[in-house]
Amino acid sequence: MDDRGGSFVAVRRISQGIDRSNTCHSTSAEIVTGSTAWLGRGLSCVCAQRRESDARPSFDLTPVQEESLQRLQSRIDVPYDSSIPEHQDALRALWNAAYPEEELHGLISEQWKEMGWQGKDPSTDFRGGGFISLENLLFFARNFPKSFQDLLRKQEGDRSVWEYPFAVAGVNITFMLIQMLDLEAVKPRTLVGATFLKFLAENESAFDLLYCITFKLMDHQWLSMRASYMDFNTVMKATRRQLEKELLLEDLTRLEDVPSYKLLSR
Repeated sequence: MDDRGGSFVAVRRISQGIDRSNTCHSTSAEIVTGSTAWLGRGLSCVCAQRRESDARPSFDLTPVQEESLQRLQSRIDVPYDSSIPEHQDALRALWNAAYPEEELHGLISEQWKEMGWQGKDPSTDFRGGGFISLENLLFFARNFPKSFQDLLRKQEGDRSVWEYPFAVAGVNITFMLIQMLDLEAVKPRTLVGATFLKFLAENESAFDLLYCITFKLMDHQWLSMRASYMDFNTVMKATRRQLEKELLLEDLTRLEDVPSYKLLSR
């Protein structure tokens, strides 16, 4: 959705064929406008270096950080494929975690709209974030079930008549974090990206955990701003600014020390 709130914007990430050997590559995103589209289709050893050809600094990584980043990038590069049994199983698992009392009639079903997908086939929305966006949602459901259910069912706060769609908002959050942390570059080119790699090297699930923190923070911002669905882009920008601020606080030794982590409940 653009800042004027007049239309929605779908952002589709094109991960296949990305050349990560060039740290100055442009962002691998494609903007597609439409009337109904929504989704966004240890640190002490890190030294900043600025190349003459790049206006932004790059950060050298420890071997552990580099390996952790490469593993995460491998996850980011996997598109959602409805023909792969593992992907089908993960989608079914997400439904079962979200609605354990309701039987799913099929991977293509009108039921999916209850969760906040744009249509009866979630695979069309996953193109915005790839398989990792499904993994993020599933991690959230399994590790913070109370917060997951609260957001899914909009159980907290004075809600708007026109709310954001839960599932598609989740895909947007995955996409936003990938961009914010500069995860498709060989080396991070922002301090917040370099800081995140400190956490990732110590916790293989750091990206998934940060996703949960961000989703809850986004909803907190949504309520604080008394937002409606036309304000979604504004809320996402405010969420990103707050998250960057918190990640750069001094004396953080783990993601659980980020102030917004306290918003989560299991």
